[in-house]
Amino acid sequence: MKTSSRSGVLLALALTSCACRANNPGPRATADAPPAPAPPPPPPDAKPVAEASTDAAAKDAAPKPSPLEGEDFITQTRTLFRLAACGGDAPIPERFDAKQVESHCKDLSAKYAEYRRQWVDVAMPYIARLEPSGLPAEVVYPFGGSDLMSALATFPDATTYTTISLETAADVRKVDTITQKKLDAELALNRLHLGKLFEKIHSRTINLDIESKSDLPGEIVFSLVALAIYGFEPLSLRYFKFNPDGTLHYLTAEDIEGMEKTDLAKKKSAAETQADIFGDVELTFRKSGDAGAAVKTLRHVAYNLDDKHLHADPSLLRHLEAKGKVSAMTKAASHCLWSDDFSIIRQYLLDHMAWMISDSTGITPKVATKAGFVQDTYGIMEWPAAFGFVDNRNAEDMRKLWKTNPQHDLPFRYGYPDRDHHGHMMITRPASSPSP
Repeated sequence: MKTSSRSGVLLALALTSCACRANNPGPRATADAPPAPAPPPPPPDAKPVAEASTDAAAKDAAPKPSPLEGEDFITQTRTLFRLAACGGDAPIPERFDAKQVESHCKDLSAKYAEYRRQWVDVAMPYIARLEPSGLPAEVVYPFGGSDLMSALATFPDATTYTTISLETAADVRKVDTITQKKLDAELALNRLHLGKLFEKIHSRTINLDIESKSDLPGEIVFSLVALAIYGFEPLSLRYFKFNPDGTLHYLTAEDIEGMEKTDLAKKKSAAETQADIFGDVELTFRKSGDAGAAVKTLRHVAYNLDDKHLHADPSLLRHLEAKGKVSAMTKAASHCLWSDDFSIIRQYLLDHMAWMISDSTGITPKVATKAGFVQDTYGIMEWPAAFGFVDNRNAEDMRKLWKTNPQHDLPFRYGYPDRDHHGHMMITRPASSPSP
C-alpha cells in the first residue's frame, strides 16, 4: 500500500510496489537463492493420554492448542505496536522518552481520526453494500504492499489476508536496539509517510522501499497501524519460508541464527540479509480486549510476481492455489495485470477469484469477458493515470467500459485516480452472479 502489501507523495511521481519491473530480480531474484529450510519432522500421531478422572467436565475438556511453530516475536511486536502505531495503553519502556512518544501518538491519533472520518466511515458501508453474501474468507491482494488498512475496510469479515509485493517485512528485532534519537527520527518519518498514505489512499514503491530498509520495519509498522485504526491487537508474529509445495516453514531461532551466519560468510549486504530471512511474515490479531474474538491472520509475502520469477520458483503459486476460491483485490498496481509479463498471476486470479475489487489497474475488460466475468464500474475514469504499463488499447477499453456502464457516484478514492484526478473503482465478478 501490500500493496504488499506494503505512504504516497505527489501523484505525478507515484508508482506502486507491484514488481512491474520485469527485469528487476526483486527479493526472489535468482534461481540460485538459498533454498527454504527443510520443514521440521511431523509430530507423532499419538494422541495425548488424558488423566484418569471421573469428573465429566475434565473428560469433555478440549485439548490445549499446540504451541506455535517457529520463533514468535510478539514481545517486540507489542513494543512496536505501542511506540510506532500508538496501539493500546501498555507502559512505554523506560529506555525511551515517554513525552516524545506521547507527542508522536497525539499527532498520529489526530491523523487516525481524520482518516476514519474521511475514508473508513465512507468507504466501508459503500463497499459492504456491493459485496455479495458468502464471499470466501481468504483474501489475496497482489501488488499491495502490506496494505492491511484497505484490506480490513474492504473485507472486514475475512479471516486471512495475503498481501504480496517486492518489499520485505524486515526485522522486528530492530526495536530492541534502536536509540531514542533514531526512534524520534523514525517516528517522524512514519508520521510523514502515513499522512501521505491517508491523503492519497495508496502507497508508492519508493516510500515502501525506504520503510522496509529503515531502523524500524516499515511494512510491519504499517500493518500495526491498521490494527490500531480498526481496534485490533497483535497476538503473534513469525517469519516463514515456502516449502516447494507451497506449505509454510516457520523460522526458528536456530534457523535465523544459521541463515545470518551464512549470509555473513557470503558477505551479503544488510538488505540482502533482510530479504533472505525477514521477507515473509505472519501476523495474527484479534479485537482488542476480547479473548473470545475470532483470530485473523495477515501474511505479507515479498515476491516478484512477474512470469519469470513465478516460473523459477512457483512455491507461492502452489500456496495460493491451495486456498481454493478467494476474494481478491488490487489497487494502485501500476497496471501490472495489463501486462503479459504478469500472465501467471493474472491467470491465477481468473481461475480462483470469486469476486474482485480494484481500480483501473485490475483485470482488463477483454481478458475478463473472455474468462466469463462481467465488470461493474463506479466513479469517473476518463483515461488511466500514467503509472506503469499503460498501453492505449487497454486504456481505451477501460474508458469505454466506464462510458457504457451505468454511472454510479463514488464518494471516496480507491487506489489511483484517473488522469484527471477522478476517483474510480471496479468490481469483476462471474457473469452468473447477481448485479450489486
